[in-house]
Amino acid sequence: MSFIEYKTIGAVVKEFQVRYTEAHFIEPLAFEISDYFREDLQLMMREGMVDNSEFAICENLIYPIIKEVWKQYRQNFIVWSHQALTFDNKLAGFPEYILASRSPLGKVVFDKPYLLLVEAKQDNFETGWAQCLAEMIAAQRLNQDPPITVFGIVSNGTSWQFGKLEANVFTRNIPPFTIFELDPLFAAVNYVFQQCEVQLARYAIA
Repeated sequence: MSFIEYKTIGAVVKEFQVRYTEAHFIEPLAFEISDYFREDLQLMMREGMVDNSEFAICENLIYPIIKEVWKQYRQNFIVWSHQALTFDNKLAGFPEYILASRSPLGKVVFDKPYLLLVEAKQDNFETGWAQCLAEMIAAQRLNQDPPITVFGIVSNGTSWQFGKLEANVFTRNIPPFTIFELDPLFAAVNYVFQQCEVQLARYAIA
């Protein structure tokens, strides 16, 4: 069963026996945004067609922000775009983006742990989170031991929602963040990357 076949969060938590909760877990971590990035994003949003499809949302609104933060963490991580992620026939597919450990064999190796899954959806956050949570469960199971926290982001380009999977508990952050308030959004994404770095260190020690 492909990730895209999951349509509701309830169906996913029931099938995989994950408990659903909501909380305010994001602790914003300040990130310096260049003037060039701000101006370029404003130009694209004002003059370009940035959200007419999920592909457009990915390319124009989501990836630029993910990439900008990733640059600060590139020593340890690779961001993979539409890379196959397969645990079994119930948990398989192509997440929009996956933040994975940088392999000692080089950037061409898709190596675990898989720490952050990102899904784009045109205003259908219910389906977006159903798919993203299934992807997070697949990543968690592929990572195996030691148990680590896997993060997820679902966005329609303007609104960004964050979640995390710890053991069998999925927590969705309250509230969402918006691209119209760049500093808090970048601080939230930066926090998630920093937490992924912490998880990677724990994984390496075990």
